[in-house]
Amino acid sequence: MKKRSSILLIYTGGTIGMELNPGTDELTPVNFEKIARELPELVRLDLDIKTVSYSPPLDSSEIGPELWVRLAGTIEEYYNRFDGFVILHGTDTMAYSASALSFLLENLGKPVIFTGSQLPIGMLRTDGRENLITSIEIAASNINDAPAVPEVCVFFQNKLFRGNRTTKYNVEYFNAFRSENYPPLAESGINIEFNYHAINYPYGGRNLKVYREMDNNVAILKIFPGITGRLLRTLFGTTGLRGVIMETYGAGNAPTAPWFISEIERAVKNGIFILNISQCTTGSVDMSKYSTGKRLHEAGVMSGYDMTTEAAVTKTMFLLAQASGAKDLRRLINSSIRGEIK
Repeated sequence: MKKRSSILLIYTGGTIGMELNPGTDELTPVNFEKIARELPELVRLDLDIKTVSYSPPLDSSEIGPELWVRLAGTIEEYYNRFDGFVILHGTDTMAYSASALSFLLENLGKPVIFTGSQLPIGMLRTDGRENLITSIEIAASNINDAPAVPEVCVFFQNKLFRGNRTTKYNVEYFNAFRSENYPPLAESGINIEFNYHAINYPYGGRNLKVYREMDNNVAILKIFPGITGRLLRTLFGTTGLRGVIMETYGAGNAPTAPWFISEIERAVKNGIFILNISQCTTGSVDMSKYSTGKRLHEAGVMSGYDMTTEAAVTKTMFLLAQASGAKDLRRLINSSIRGEIK
């Protein structure tokens, strides 16, 4: 008799597990037991489902590197006991968490799927019920007796995306996430259709390696018309700052005024790593295309290619903690270590 697939649900908090506070009309997190009571369908799945609940439940706005490392540790602790993992998480920082976890888990051979909802699970029109049930089904899916999607992913509405390719783009509708530079790994309808050629599969039988350090001494610098040297000097002068994700125009362009380039060069000389990503949601940075991009490259700025902001931030945090030095950091930032770059 074939063994039932086993899935671990990890509940961190988020809208899916919230309820309306009658006194304030605010949404506040509740415990997992209340979610389970709203989903009697779970017992109909022919799966062995267990849960781990983080206490207290967190709104996703409160989540950062500490929780990412904790999640990685939970996956490591239960890795050999379960076939797949589903993480219930708030939507606002879900793409950051999924990106971070993809970097913290090396040689991953099992599905780790983030999901949540735009409406609490107890509301009549909630999207949480379908998101959770389908995420569990995908996490339990096999092809040729191996996990169908052995990646860190985000599932929302009817699409499964690579976690470090995902961005939340909509606060109103159920299709809250997009992956503009990479196709969905699966789509659910009457059937669940897997996009096998887009999925990363492990090779060589390597064991899972879990990292437990992130360096959050980073900042995001969004270039805008009228930006001043005083702003750059203040940012680059931040005590302890090690990395800056610079969101530039189009294909990686920024001002070429002498004062701007001088501030960039000074920051790089002082050991601050600067990564160039585009403000556009689709496409890639190409600093060889225009003279403005070339000047940034000459000043020591590294290309982030087609990375999302979420992937760029968390990858920089990860590499600042793990890279052996500046040369290693620059080599790895331009390498696709978890499928985050085309």
